[in-house]
Amino acid sequence: MGEIAYVSEVRVERLGGPHRAAYLPGDDEPTIYGMHDAIAEHYGAQPGQFPRHASTIDHLVGAALG
Repeated sequence: MGEIAYVSEVRVERLGGPHRAAYLPGDDEPTIYGMHDAIAEHYGAQPGQFPRHASTIDHLVGAALG
């Protein structure tokens, strides 16, 4: 097995409900994760019940396509 090339240092803070702040290397401000209306509907939350933010799945898809 080769040497470890990189260890990502990420900290995630729960903000309540589905909202989380991820502190990622290279960014001065946290990335906010949550849910938008389509995700809220899937989980049975009412539209507008939580502030709208992209979900973690949205970020994963964006990263995979980028």
